[in-house]
Amino acid sequence: MSVWVVFFIVAGLGWFSHRYAWWRPHLNWNRPRILMYHMVREHVAGAKFNKLRVTPVQFEQQVRWLSEQGFHFVTMHQLCANWGKHPDKTVAITFDDGYEDNLIHALPVLKKYNASATIYVVVDRHERDWSSYKKAHHNTGELAQETKLSDLQIKELVDSGLIEIGSHTLTHANLAAIDDQQRLKEMTESRYILQQQTGQAINSFAYPFGIYSEADVEAADQAGYLTAVTTLEGVDELLPKPDFLQLKRIKISGKDNMLAFKCRMRTGQRGI
Repeated sequence: MSVWVVFFIVAGLGWFSHRYAWWRPHLNWNRPRILMYHMVREHVAGAKFNKLRVTPVQFEQQVRWLSEQGFHFVTMHQLCANWGKHPDKTVAITFDDGYEDNLIHALPVLKKYNASATIYVVVDRHERDWSSYKKAHHNTGELAQETKLSDLQIKELVDSGLIEIGSHTLTHANLAAIDDQQRLKEMTESRYILQQQTGQAINSFAYPFGIYSEADVEAADQAGYLTAVTTLEGVDELLPKPDFLQLKRIKISGKDNMLAFKCRMRTGQRGI
């Protein structure tokens, strides 16, 4: 075997290990998984945020696999209200922002497999390019052009019986860039408005961009939220109970294949 053949074999194995992180320990299935999605739609040629776009085919493959593997689907409120009493292989599917494709493409799949989900909605979500709130140079307009859910569509999601609505603030604010008064307003007013629109108790919250501090956790508690999710990647310990206002999630990327998805479900994390 030539040196070059050995080199390419070693390089290939290195890439595979780097890409799929198969070597990470398999976490016990009694620890519930919280999955983070954004859009369920086709990729856009040359777009910056295609990792946020899981295609409808990908999404159905993932939910079908979860169903076939015996996963128990719950909303975030159900998950935390029954923490420690839930069966093995419990999964909470979550979506951030409030895109129209969550209704058009995701809901039919969820209905097909009787899968519950939680959608974190930005109240003032239309024609906003909130990517620039995190980094000014991200001001591409790409996310502003994505069609968001109307208030009537949100009610349709709620009426399906499968969807819990959570808050993602009024404007998808960067909480690190606003003062205490604005922070509390973003959290409390969004909760109140969504409760009026949906008729649901809005108990769940997602920190925009995953940017948050201890002050934000305290504000979420003050605003009346019972659960809040972050973008910290991983799976929380079953015992002792995690801080329900700082829950980890597994990020699902539109650039992943099924092998990567399965590896993330096992280990709670992506490759390096």
